[in-house]
Amino acid sequence: MRLMGKKIGFALTGSHCTLGQVIKEVEKLVTEEGAEVYPILSGSVNNTDTRFGTAQSWKDSLERITNHQLITTIVDAEPIGPQKLLDLVVIAPCTGNTLAKLAHGIIDSPPLMAAKAVLRNQKPVVVAISTNDGLGFGAYNIGILLNTKNIYLVPFGQDSPMSKANSLVAHMEKISDTIMESLQGRQIQPLLVQY
Repeated sequence: MRLMGKKIGFALTGSHCTLGQVIKEVEKLVTEEGAEVYPILSGSVNNTDTRFGTAQSWKDSLERITNHQLITTIVDAEPIGPQKLLDLVVIAPCTGNTLAKLAHGIIDSPPLMAAKAVLRNQKPVVVAISTNDGLGFGAYNIGILLNTKNIYLVPFGQDSPMSKANSLVAHMEKISDTIMESLQGRQIQPLLVQY
């Protein structure tokens, strides 16, 4: 129970193919690590049914696991900063779209508002990327975040180098370890790992 007493905002964005894996990690944070987790959803996760699952099924799972109401609006996420409600925020999966906006300070969704809120308090943001263009347009944004204070990346690699050469996905099972390092002000290593 390495995270007992820690309040973690867990923001999910629309890489729907990884939501099942990410929700397993949310459950581990609660049941194995002892964290208090507050789920934060992008509009895509909150509203979109896909072949990977319905929006309602993801929301039901998150509320059951965390025992907290979902944060689904910018207005609901805004108090995180001034009220100092969280010790850190995880964005997982973090799409290329969210990655780009975070890198350029564009705050137009609940996950981005939550990240901004903890960064204003000098707290960590842990980012677990899942993007088909991480070695394309997204590479620039990854570079920016790697050089941004209080932002830490979950180790990642190419998930399908032959069929999707630019695609990068974080090792979601390393979220807890990345959180532990980020709380000490360190980037987990190695960062680039085979997927």
